[in-house]
Amino acid sequence: MESALRVAVLACGAKVLARMLAEAGSGRREETVLCRCGQRMESQGVRGKELLTILGPVAYERSMFKCPACRATRYPGDEALDVVGTTRSPGLRRMMARAGSQSTFKDGRDDLRIYAGLEVSAKDVERVAERIGQEMDTWSQEERQRRLAEDGPEPEKDIPLMYVSYDGTGVPMTRGELAGVKGKRADGLAKTREAKLGCVFTQTTVDEEGYPIRDPDTTSFVGAIETAETFGWRIYGEAWRRGLARVRKVVVLGDGAEWVKNLAEMHFPRAISIIDLYHAREHLSGLCRILFGSNEKRMERERRRQWALLDAGRVEKIILHARRHLPVDPDLKKAAQAEIQYLDKNKERMRYAKFRAEELFVGSGVIEAGCKTVIGQRLKQSGMEWTVRGANAIIALRCVMKSNRLEDYWESRVA
Repeated sequence: MESALRVAVLACGAKVLARMLAEAGSGRREETVLCRCGQRMESQGVRGKELLTILGPVAYERSMFKCPACRATRYPGDEALDVVGTTRSPGLRRMMARAGSQSTFKDGRDDLRIYAGLEVSAKDVERVAERIGQEMDTWSQEERQRRLAEDGPEPEKDIPLMYVSYDGTGVPMTRGELAGVKGKRADGLAKTREAKLGCVFTQTTVDEEGYPIRDPDTTSFVGAIETAETFGWRIYGEAWRRGLARVRKVVVLGDGAEWVKNLAEMHFPRAISIIDLYHAREHLSGLCRILFGSNEKRMERERRRQWALLDAGRVEKIILHARRHLPVDPDLKKAAQAEIQYLDKNKERMRYAKFRAEELFVGSGVIEAGCKTVIGQRLKQSGMEWTVRGANAIIALRCVMKSNRLEDYWESRVA
């Protein structure tokens, strides 16, 4: 009874909607319809098409205009209703984009049928979700570029503390997208390409024990499969959009990857740069394994001791101790020296006692979680393979959603 009644109610709503659309799509127009070439376009009468809406199929008729010079056509009614080049209404596209961003396209198709009584194919969900994702990426980039081009920051109050954090995670790709890509496997073949993800958030308070608290609803994400150089401008643009010019203190949180360090030095030269404590501990654990791996008890004892020194920011003492215990085996010695070099190169980014005294975050848990929730949960499911174009579209869509900017995007389309 419920299902049958829902079908009947939606059918009635579709009829009402069809009458409303008829008024918007056709009729005399006071303003002149111009072609892109500048010529005045001539009316060619009314043309019909069927729109699929959240109420079901709706018959829609609208006026058509043609340019006598270049023969281009325009449907002003389609432009006003945001249905140019599509038979899906804005409301339906919005639902399809969300469904396609949450799980597989087949699951999205099934959810729309069960929850909304809408019959669309998985391929339709894929096309709409990817198209909306591409449009969201364009919208986001244009907004960042517009902010960067402004003469100065908006007259708002200063931001005490902003964090910028970014990392990479592998996304499984189709074979054609892996040509020339070096992999980490022994045979050198790759199955993934790195998607770079960045986030920006602020902090103004600490808890009762003095640990920093991220400000609620201030985390925004950007990401794509692209070069580090291109991504650097993406994350810098997002920080600027968020008010970088008004920030009193900036902190860049990340692992010790060279590209992470290079982007921080290029785009945020005055920032406090901090290596994620847990990445640093992993490197220190690896060093202890190389130096003392033959004695399990001593290795564990040394690891706890070195971790304590690391927490105190006494990296030089860790390096001195490691150099005194270099193994004789040339391969182990080379591996140990690589870890020592990593510590020495990044020691100023590991002054954790100092950072904690300043009530700063020393862990990059926000971006680590972001790699899992924004990218991993949707793009790294079993059996998935993506093209760069498709993956970037879904990443852009999920970044907008996870940044709580979905309404901003749809309002901009209405405007």
